[in-house]
Amino acid sequence: MPGRLVLDVPNRYDAATLARSHSLTDHVRIDIDGAIAHIVLDRPERLNALTFGMLTDIEEACSRIEASDARCVILQGRGSSFCAGMDLDTFRTGPLLTADPDRRYDAASLGRRAADALASLSAVTIAAVHGHVVGGAVVLAAACDLLVAEWSTEFSIPEVDLGIPLAWGGVERLVPTIGAMRTKELVMTGRTFHAEEAASWGLVTRLVENGTVLASSENLAGVIAEKPRFPVTITKRHVAEVVAGDTSRDDALGLIAALEDDEAARHRDRHLDRGTH
Repeated sequence: MPGRLVLDVPNRYDAATLARSHSLTDHVRIDIDGAIAHIVLDRPERLNALTFGMLTDIEEACSRIEASDARCVILQGRGSSFCAGMDLDTFRTGPLLTADPDRRYDAASLGRRAADALASLSAVTIAAVHGHVVGGAVVLAAACDLLVAEWSTEFSIPEVDLGIPLAWGGVERLVPTIGAMRTKELVMTGRTFHAEEAASWGLVTRLVENGTVLASSENLAGVIAEKPRFPVTITKRHVAEVVAGDTSRDDALGLIAALEDDEAARHRDRHLDRGTH
C-alpha cells in the first residue's frame, strides 16, 4: 500500500477540499497519515445510513490501516449525523430477502465482520459521534476503544421495532460496558437515550461541546499516538482479555518485555530525566 492515503476529512466542520480525498467507494473514505488514521462514513444525504457495500469497505479500511503505521483510528460520519444505522431499504429488497440461504447469511454477517474488524485493530480506535447514532451504528461505535460524543448526540437501538434482534455482536459489546439489564431495556424498548446518559453508564468516554467532536477526537488521538506503542497495545489487549474473562496472562512477562522495548525505553528515560513521578 502507499505510504499515505490522502483525505481531507470532509464533514460538517470542513467540506472544502473533497477533491483531494481517497475513497474506497463513494460512501467510505479513509486517510492514513502517519500515526493517525480516519475512517469517514460519507453518505450525508442519508445520514450515513449503512449499505452492504459500506460495511465491506469498513472491513477493507481496517485491513489497510492494520498494514500501516497508524497508532490511532478515528471513525466519524460526514454531515449532520454520525450514522443512522442500516439503510431501511435493505429490509425491503436485496440479499437479506433472497431465497438463497448462503447469500442471506453472508449479508447478515457483514455488520459483525465490520464491527469485529474495528475491534481487532491493533491501533487505538476512537468513535467520534454527533447527531444521530442508530442501531448498527451504536454497535460500530461500541466496537471502538473510546467514544467521544457531542452533548446533543442522540442514540437509539430500534431493531425490535423492525422485528429483528440486535445483531452484529451488539449484545456482547454492550453488556460488559453498560450491564445486562440496561442492555435489555434499551434494546427491548428502542427508546432514545442521550450522550450525557450514555456517559454516566460508561458507553461515552468523553463528552464535548457541539461542533467540536472531530477536533476533540483528534486531540485525544494525538495524545495517545505520542505514547510508546508497546505498553498502549498491551493495555488494549489486557482489557480485551479481561472483558472476555481470560485472566491467564502473566503481567510480569509483559513488564519485562516493555523494559526491553527500545521505544518504551526512550520514553522512560525522558520521563525519568524530567523527574516526573
